[in-house]
Amino acid sequence: MFNFARVGNDLYTGKRSIDFIGRQKTWYAISGVLIVLALVGVFARGLNFGIEFRGGSEFRVSNVASTANYEQKADAAMSQAGIPGNIVATVIGGNSVRVETEAAGDKQDAAKSALQSQFGVNADAVSASLIGPSWGASVSQKAIQGLVIFLVVVAIFMALYFRTWKMAVSGLVALLHDLVITVGIYALFGFEITPSSMIGFLTILGYSLYDTVVVFDKVRENTAAALSSRRSTYRQAANLAVNQTLVRSVNTTVVALLPIAAILVVGFTKLGPGTLLDLSLALFVGIAVGAYSSIFIATPLLVDLRRNEPALKELDHVVTKSSSRQGARTPVAAGVGAPGGREDEPQDEDDDAPRVVVEGEDQSVVRSEGSVREVHKWAQSSGPRQQPRRAPKSKR
Repeated sequence: MFNFARVGNDLYTGKRSIDFIGRQKTWYAISGVLIVLALVGVFARGLNFGIEFRGGSEFRVSNVASTANYEQKADAAMSQAGIPGNIVATVIGGNSVRVETEAAGDKQDAAKSALQSQFGVNADAVSASLIGPSWGASVSQKAIQGLVIFLVVVAIFMALYFRTWKMAVSGLVALLHDLVITVGIYALFGFEITPSSMIGFLTILGYSLYDTVVVFDKVRENTAAALSSRRSTYRQAANLAVNQTLVRSVNTTVVALLPIAAILVVGFTKLGPGTLLDLSLALFVGIAVGAYSSIFIATPLLVDLRRNEPALKELDHVVTKSSSRQGARTPVAAGVGAPGGREDEPQDEDDDAPRVVVEGEDQSVVRSEGSVREVHKWAQSSGPRQQPRRAPKSKR
């Protein structure tokens, strides 16, 4: 039976390892394809902005006895009122119909009467509202300003916290990666972009940043251990950090997506279009993409940006030379466990120094330069003076 907890523990200690860093070209290629598809969707199909952005008239017909053929009824009503252009009709809450048109102007009353006749409802069941495009332009401007301010603050925070601008660049690239793919998915599938969607876009950037910072914090911890012990390269320390945070990232993402998925199901089947559905759709897409970028994009990109730093190049040289001298022994970051070993197993500072490992209660094994010598449990390497005195035999 698959033991998820054991796999997570093995990934954390290094007993099992997935080579995220070594396969960075594969992850870059996947992201490249997704970004190209997203850009094709944005520039070829365009974004489906809601009425709040493009302006127009919105009619709502409540307490509809039957929503069958509601689109045909809405088109017929608008044609009868003499309102041309694209007509968008959707069912809301099971028994209400929302009709979006171009600005009706003086034809608004005629459109209300036509909708009342087509759907067979009372006059007070039909409402109308006019939304000017200036409001949508103001919302878009504020959203862009908020996005720019957010990215600037994030860059400054990460540069100061991690003390390197390269981590800030990697984190920002991951954020933009998530934003482009999420918007591209909206364009490809024709999802409507509303002010609630804009709020969702900003929210997922914060979630993606949170996940990336957790991974980077572990990378910094492992890197400090590698530089002090010189037992692993920067690439190995970073890859171990991703493995150690993998299960946590997966669990956090799944726990976040489950309630959002439930809201989406209820929204699509029962509630219909609205603020709740728009927000949950943006969150679902963005959180899934953000989890991918934190694992497969941010850390591999960070390693590529720092690979030519003198201190890290020297570390790679020392570790490679030590590894070739010691043969099959695999270097790992001190304090995080060796492959196949325990996390709390002590690591010697000097590889050439003799080490003593107690095995059982009756004997010890002394290893020095590859030699093995078994001695009695009371024997010491310093000689017989350290052995306990024997009790004198009693004389009869």
